[in-house]
Amino acid sequence: MIAAYLRVSTGRQHLANQRDEIRRFAEGRNWKIDLWVTEVASGCKEQSARKLGSLLRRMKRGDVLVVTEISRLSRTLTDVMAIMGLCLKKGIMFYTTKEGYVFDNSINSKVLCFAFGLVAEIERNLISMRTKEALALRRAEGVVLGRRKGSSPKYNLLVSNMDKVLGMIGDNLTVGEICRRFNISKDTFSKFRRTHPAVQEAMDAKKIPPRRRCRQLAGGGLIVG
Repeated sequence: MIAAYLRVSTGRQHLANQRDEIRRFAEGRNWKIDLWVTEVASGCKEQSARKLGSLLRRMKRGDVLVVTEISRLSRTLTDVMAIMGLCLKKGIMFYTTKEGYVFDNSINSKVLCFAFGLVAEIERNLISMRTKEALALRRAEGVVLGRRKGSSPKYNLLVSNMDKVLGMIGDNLTVGEICRRFNISKDTFSKFRRTHPAVQEAMDAKKIPPRRRCRQLAGGGLIVG
């Protein structure tokens, strides 16, 4: 089977140019494309979560995969390497029409694949090193790293809806019902109550009904007031 994979990142882009280029590439080798796989997906999304992953699982030894350029597979070098490694392992031949890469069972392909893998490993190490150095510099400058206390999105949702929360408490909604309305946990609500006295006061007023005075009338009756 000869399969062509075409990908664009957004619906505003077009697949026609990729299709035409692959068709010309195939005609130049007297190939017939048996399967066209097209999708609109970010190149940063892992291949296993795209149609490409499903295609690679279907392909067998001796099958051919054609793309216009290697970036159609992925925008990350590590994912590209994983895809190429899978192709080599399964015996799938892989071609790019623009760069002219050919990956098959030849020694040249294996050497090229090793070179890509080495570059990917170096890239990962450099990214890790840059990240560590940047964090160390910020600590040295006195910057407090990590999320600020009280900056939880769920917590902030309650803060921005304070009046609504107080109204729900006044309407005798339970804590569980309020949490479901805002899609938050009871722990988040408890933290919100502790840091906002008005909420705690509203909860206390709800639990303790106002004191009512009773006095006895002549004849044994009671007046509540």
